[in-house]
Amino acid sequence: MGSNPVEITTQTPFAQINTRNNSLSGWIAREKELALRNVVLLGDSILDNGTYVRAGGEVVARLRARLHSGDAATLLARDGAVIEGVHQQLLALPGDATDLVVSAGGNDALRSTGVLVEPAGSVAAALGKILVVRDRFARIYGALLDAVEATGRQAKICTIYDVWSPEAGQRRVANLALGVLNDVITREAARRRMPLIDLRVMLTKQEHFANAIEPSEMGSEVIAAGIVASLAHDHSGPSAMYVGDAREV
Repeated sequence: MGSNPVEITTQTPFAQINTRNNSLSGWIAREKELALRNVVLLGDSILDNGTYVRAGGEVVARLRARLHSGDAATLLARDGAVIEGVHQQLLALPGDATDLVVSAGGNDALRSTGVLVEPAGSVAAALGKILVVRDRFARIYGALLDAVEATGRQAKICTIYDVWSPEAGQRRVANLALGVLNDVITREAARRRMPLIDLRVMLTKQEHFANAIEPSEMGSEVIAAGIVASLAHDHSGPSAMYVGDAREV
């Protein structure tokens, strides 16, 4: 038979009560640490870069190597996916999914690059064309995050990193336009108190890219570090930005 419960009365020394409470708090903290995670990757080739790196060098593999023993990472992201396609990925969420990492919008941006070479009579007219792209992007991206939030899982949102085009002029213009879309991503994540993994400030070297727009094995390592850093986010508080520790790679 088990031991009888210890009665705490008004005569019980405070230090004794406090010790018991601390033990309980420690037990709860340990249980939370031991709770197994299944981190699900959603979106496009930023997270599904297996085609562009050697086996074991893709984002999901590098993430699994960084997670605690017993934790899992599930890849639902698909190379070439656009924002609206991520809704289909959400339908395939495993029942034990605990955390969602969303990286979407890059292919939508690529589809809109034609606006950058359209003629315009003034700077204001040119900005007006970009405004149309931004407004559509905001509508569909906001709808995606609404769907992500509706799953009840803890979500982390990735920005779109700058492209590494070999032509400097083209790269500068493209990344300037991406800044407009990243502003949308940042605002939509903040409105929902979702943490942001800011890939723009994480992938900054040519070695981070397998080509102009896909992460290399080194890029995979950087992204995985950012994801792991974001897993500790307190979702009861405001949004926050995570960048991992690029010094590790």
